[in-house]
Order: sequence, then C-alpha cells, then structure tokens
Amino acid sequence: LPMPFREALGPAEMKMIEQVLGFYRDQRCDPGYQGTFEKMYTEAFVAMMDGGYADAVATGTAALFVSIAALELPKGSEILVSPLTDPGTISAIILNGYVPRLMDSMPGSYNVGVEQFLERINANTKAAVVVHAIGQACDIPAIVSEAHARGIKVVEDCSQAHGAKIRGRPVGTFGDIAAFSTMYRKAHMTGASGGVVYSRDLNVFRLALAHADRGKPRWQTGFDDRNPNEFLFPALNLHTDEISCAIGLASLGRLTDTIVRRLTFVSGVSARVLDESNACRPYGYSPSDSPFIYPIIVDESRLRCRKLEFAKAIEKEGIGLNPHYQYLVSEWPWVQPYLSDQFPCHNAKTIRDQSFNLYLNERYGEQEIEDVIRAISKVEQYYHA
Repeated sequence: LPMPFREALGPAEMKMIEQVLGFYRDQRCDPGYQGTFEKMYTEAFVAMMDGGYADAVATGTAALFVSIAALELPKGSEILVSPLTDPGTISAIILNGYVPRLMDSMPGSYNVGVEQFLERINANTKAAVVVHAIGQACDIPAIVSEAHARGIKVVEDCSQAHGAKIRGRPVGTFGDIAAFSTMYRKAHMTGASGGVVYSRDLNVFRLALAHADRGKPRWQTGFDDRNPNEFLFPALNLHTDEISCAIGLASLGRLTDTIVRRLTFVSGVSARVLDESNACRPYGYSPSDSPFIYPIIVDESRLRCRKLEFAKAIEKEGIGLNPHYQYLVSEWPWVQPYLSDQFPCHNAKTIRDQSFNLYLNERYGEQEIEDVIRAISKVEQYYHA
C-alpha cells in the first residue's frame, strides 16, 4: 500500500469552506479579501504567536517578497541568506533589488548558526533572511542579537517550521519580520498555496501591509480604499482570499496535534534507525521541532553504492522521500549572476550529499514507521559492503 496521503482538507476545513460561503450568501455578497474570515484567521495566528501583527497573502514567496520590501533597504544592499532554501526566498531578494550573499550551514546541519552568520558580514550587509530549515529552529536568538548590534535587519523564513520553538518562543517572533508559507504540504495550510507576513513591530508591519496591497495605508483614519490619490507607493496586489483564510483557520486549530503526530513518527523512526541500521543514522530532532521533512544520514563506506542509488532503491519500496535535496542555492546555474560572490557552502553541500529526506505527515503512524524501517533494512542488506 502507498504511504497515506495527508488529507489536509479534512472535515474541519470542509466545514469552514461551507461556513464562509454560507456567511457571504447570507450577507448577499461575494467573498472578497481583507474581510471577516481573514480577520478571524490573522487574529488566531497572532494568538498562536503570543502577540504581534499578521497579514495573509497569496503565497509564501509573496510573504517573503513583502517582508523584505517592508525593510525599505537601500537598493543594491547585500542580504545574507541561508544556503538551503526554496528559489522563492532567493527570488524575493533579487526582485526587491538586493544582492543575495550566501551563508553556510553549521557542520552536520541544514541550518545556519551564529558563527556562519558572523563570518559572512561585510560593509554592504544590511539584512539577513534566516531560514528555519526542515521544521527545526536555528539559533535565531543569537543571530538576531548579533545582527541588531550591527544595525542589520533580520527576516525569519518560517515556511517549513510553523509552530517550532526555541527558548520557549515561536520561531518568527525574534526578527524584525517573518514570512510563512501556507501551501498544502506545510504544517498548517490555507489551500494549494498561501502565506502569512508577521511582525511585532507595528511600523514594519504597516509597511508590509501596504506593500502587499498596492501601497494602501489601511491603518490611516478615514482611509478611502477607492481613492488611489491616498496610496503611498507602487506595489503589487498580493492578497489572499476569504475562502483560503477560512481553511487556514481550521488548519491552524489542529496545528498542535499535527506537530505532536509528526514528532511521534520522527521519534519512532529515529529510535528504530539507531537500533537496527548499520549504514544509516537519524538526523536528530527536539520536542520543540515542527517536522516538515526528516533527513536520514547515510554512511556510504558501509555500502556498495552511492547515497543516491541507495535512497532511490528505498523509494522504489514505496517510501515517500526526496533522494537528493536539490535546494542548495550555490548549485543553481540561473542564480550565479545575482550572487554577491561564489562562496562555497561546504557544510551545506556535505550534509545534503550525505542524506535523503523522508516525507511525512500527521497521518503517518506505527505502520509507516515499520514500513520505513523494513525498506531501509531490505535495501541495506542488498547493498551491504
């Protein structure tokens, strides 16, 4: 049997879709944007974050674009960025008129550490986009402390880490502004795609709000939405919609349970791999994680094949996984002309080359743990050195 699909649009989400359609039918109007359900959704999001301000937007890439735009840095500024991330992160920097400057990850990690952040700062560094990769918080308190001491702004990319915490605080609450992706595979979702912009700084948030909606200063008393004379600057329309926000409200309501179930799967797989595999070891996790994917580290010296062949063989056993994570920015040909330099991200490349990534969702349980271990054991036995 195939691994169970997530069923992100479950009964609670379907009920909310019916509710939002019924609400607007009763109001004798069609659902639009910046309405009742977006207000409910963003208020629930802010409650999860223990305060602050949030705006729902069309995509995670849009959330990053708006977050960076809201910092209003001088054009041509360099922005430090994590080495393992989605093209949307890099494109948001470039299309805002800035220059991405790659940082390396910590040894053995998908995440940047404070040491890697500090070694890449130069006179042109004005901001950093720090990714909480694979659902695990990086040491964002230390990075933000060092950044702010130097006048450097910080955007937290929380796209893969909804609900993850460090030092008891949710990721996204440390930097100047944060971006979340809420596409269908994320721990909480608003449909096929979506995003949230979040900040605890009201002035920064207001700029983000305007950059997400054609430069509109919605916070101003007496603002007329139909009078472009009052708009502040050129900006795109990056709204989401009421139906997506209704879905997000339901999905957010079960985020804690989603994280617990995903952590249970990760914990079970980790323990079994440690006990039963000779060629693999688990990446490692903490109870504060919000797992998105889970790396398994492969020791090629114990096998008669390369990691990629090994991972693809496990995949053929019916296990959902990414055999070779292609999101190493320094390898993309199209991005090379835009980077500040040709910095080799050795640590990031090493951990990527050594690992494959298990897909997971909250419906994975004991049977899926057993299936993963059985597949690893079978393939490992075949390729045993």
